[in-house]
Amino acid sequence: MVKYILFSLGFLFSAITFAQELEEATVEKDTTQLEEVILIGERKLSNYRQEKTLSSIDEYLEKSNKVSMIKRGNYAWEPSLNNMDSQRLAVTIDGMQIFGACTDKMDPITSYVDVSNLEKVSIGSGQEGTENGHCVGGGIDLQMPQSKFNGTGLKSSVDLGYETNGNYKIAGLELEYAGNRFYINADGIFRKSDNYDAGGNKEVLYSQFQKYNVSIQGGYKLSDNHVLDANIIYDKATDVGYPALPMDVSLAEALITSLTHTYKNDSTRIKSWESKLYFNTITHIMDDSKRPDVPIRMDMPGWSDTYGFYSKATLRENKHSLLVNVNGFYNRSLAEMTMYPNDSNQPAMFMYTWPDIKTLYTGIYLKDAFALADDKTISASTRFGYHNNSIDNEVGLESLQIFYPELSDSKSRFLMSLSADYQVKKEKYDATFGVGYGERAPSVSEGYGFFLFNSFDNYDYIGNPNLENEKALEANVAANYYVDKFKIGFETSYFYLTDYIIGEVDESLSAMTIGASGVKTYNALSHASIFDFYVNSTYDISEAFSINGTVGYNYGRGSNSENLPFIKPFSYLAEINYTRDMFNVALQLDGNGNQTKYSSYYGENETASFAILNLNLGNIFYIKNNKIVLKYGLENILDTNYSTYSDWNNIPRQGRNFYMNLSFVIN
Repeated sequence: MVKYILFSLGFLFSAITFAQELEEATVEKDTTQLEEVILIGERKLSNYRQEKTLSSIDEYLEKSNKVSMIKRGNYAWEPSLNNMDSQRLAVTIDGMQIFGACTDKMDPITSYVDVSNLEKVSIGSGQEGTENGHCVGGGIDLQMPQSKFNGTGLKSSVDLGYETNGNYKIAGLELEYAGNRFYINADGIFRKSDNYDAGGNKEVLYSQFQKYNVSIQGGYKLSDNHVLDANIIYDKATDVGYPALPMDVSLAEALITSLTHTYKNDSTRIKSWESKLYFNTITHIMDDSKRPDVPIRMDMPGWSDTYGFYSKATLRENKHSLLVNVNGFYNRSLAEMTMYPNDSNQPAMFMYTWPDIKTLYTGIYLKDAFALADDKTISASTRFGYHNNSIDNEVGLESLQIFYPELSDSKSRFLMSLSADYQVKKEKYDATFGVGYGERAPSVSEGYGFFLFNSFDNYDYIGNPNLENEKALEANVAANYYVDKFKIGFETSYFYLTDYIIGEVDESLSAMTIGASGVKTYNALSHASIFDFYVNSTYDISEAFSINGTVGYNYGRGSNSENLPFIKPFSYLAEINYTRDMFNVALQLDGNGNQTKYSSYYGENETASFAILNLNLGNIFYIKNNKIVLKYGLENILDTNYSTYSDWNNIPRQGRNFYMNLSFVIN
């Protein structure tokens, strides 16, 4: 382990030296990052993006074309980007690597923050999302607010929210002091929901949850160019039900900390240089104590600890804009399962489902954007990384050696990513063309999981430490055309993945879980193809009225001629807006077509088409220098009973729901 740490420190030193050597460069032109940014800060109210100012992160992310959320309950939805789930993505919080502690993906990274912690979410499709880590599907970075030294003194805000469906209550408080050299911000938010009702007033059992989140952010301006920031986020969820799964969660707890130094200077060649040290720890406990009838009682706790760093600099030279990001992390993932037979005379059974896996990663990311002309930019990026897994539990190692006798306790990999794109912006249109190649290492579950039950296809899963890196070739095109008050555009991407990791039935093995259909081991298809196409349009009828519309088509198929699971069917969204300075209202029609290309081979069944109507309204009131923001509306007006393709085991979504969010900002 010492040699790996020395290697990481040496890699960091060499990158810093490289950045210092480039300090002689200058830049005359900034370029646009090719990524979608969703603003979520409470002060940045968007009529289209933010129907509810106190929405969860899950609801915000679903507003993006290419993002879907895999829903196992009313809490902690798993993000999917380009029809690829979280293990194929790089999901980070302010550039920090964080790994869930649940073998059943009941605690995605997005569940450990709240809107009160964040300012925006950056979404990079495919290899555009590799700034913070390797991926094949893309990257999602949940970004915290920047330092504030504006001398505005003390501010505060109070947030209250209520939703009728599920008796859902939200309360938040924020206090902020900003001086010229020092600032501190503290906020907390509490959420509690009972079981919600699907369309037709049908209660969805085990869909309750309770959560609170507290964060403190502070900074000190060392000089005009140097700033030191510290951040702490504590997030705790209890009594979380998962109606689509056989178990619930009694505790999901995270502590996320970081210390950041930032250098900014517009008059030097290094425009900015940000270095961060961070630590986070997660505890996750699954249990079935509130389920009335289970074949065997189980406790399934899991732990994940991550130590990491990154140092990234932006440099400019003539028409070049260069970004360098050196990062690394060390993670420990451990999970276990204890089964208690109904016969108290029988002994309990115990095993490690993640046998204390240690992961060490060090990598470097480089991106250069070159301005060919005022309206044309070409960009190229690359990421190289060293990745090592080791099994630190002897019992867990011996358990996996039953299936892989030659298995050693350590495996190293080298990962690579490359991408390039060309962007043109004219008065009447803009267009982007991109290509990329990326690799990812198998996740802890895919490589080292031990009898992990998947309730979606009813199989136990066993990891495969001998898997090759999954690889992806991609091509993407996006274009927009503007005619007076009308805008129409499209975006499309195609991914050709090789060594595509997915479970395959092993008839020679017997299931551990009572009632399971059998055992699958993680193996790799020779290739798989994923395609998506979206058309977006906007028409401004007047200064107040506008119409938005989106339609999308997705496709996914493996080399075994089977459809891939969780591929979004034909989808559409239509919205009419009325917006004035102090009031806005929007009526939405949101729906999917029949899921005709579902994957019965991987446990899917056909999901019926649906369409729902939503009404969203908002007002802003001023009392002297203070502001009141009121958001309210009616979701699923017709009380439609429906499920989407991404609802685990077809659990229905919420029926009719009236909501109200009130924010009182005191200056």
